[in-house]
Amino acid sequence: MKHTFFIKDWLNSFLSLLFPHCCVVCGRPLAKGEECLCTMCNINLPRTNYHLRKDNPVERLFWGQIPLERATSFFFYRKGSDFRQILHQLKYGGKKEVGIIMGRYMAAELLDSGFFEGVDVIIPIPLHKKKQQIRGYNQSECIARGIAAVTGIAVCVESVVRRKNTETQTRKSVFERWENVDGIFELNHADSLTGKHILIVDDVLTTGATTIACASRLAEVEGIRISVLTLAMAD
Repeated sequence: MKHTFFIKDWLNSFLSLLFPHCCVVCGRPLAKGEECLCTMCNINLPRTNYHLRKDNPVERLFWGQIPLERATSFFFYRKGSDFRQILHQLKYGGKKEVGIIMGRYMAAELLDSGFFEGVDVIIPIPLHKKKQQIRGYNQSECIARGIAAVTGIAVCVESVVRRKNTETQTRKSVFERWENVDGIFELNHADSLTGKHILIVDDVLTTGATTIACASRLAEVEGIRISVLTLAMAD
């Protein structure tokens, strides 16, 4: 058995020399034990630390819009920053493992703060089935799976369905973003969510239009409570 593990470890080391895993931010080869980010880029990740602040800017974004318990984003997304590569590789580079790993990193740092306390189920913002077929996965679900691996909270992808295949929000104005997501979500098996505390998970928070559109449909369920967690927040 030890001989088998030795051969496997040697083979992995040899393959790493030929095809090294690289940091998605700086591009340097990752050391043993590092995933997705090298240690230096992980240290320098522009964290918001909003989960440590009551009435933080993310929570204020949703005030009066949804029955909110708590909300935060993990790091700041700044245009031109090297850290934009995290989202770019996740959304457009086909690297769904980036979402899972970052979801684990994020959950591990938030866990001791009590952010996940009382949450019954995680619901990632759904993609339209055509867009998901093209991409091959839903990046928000990947992040949610990473969170679930640390917290043990179940992920539900059946309760909210995206019926309209909307255009990308990237170059739209604030008004156009709201118009673009109007009525795009529908509930499915809503009875199973009655009285539950839901954690909505998405990749990046900008105006909050998509999240609010999803949360507004979930708010139709009796006794539901909603928290929001995104990997990044546009700064």
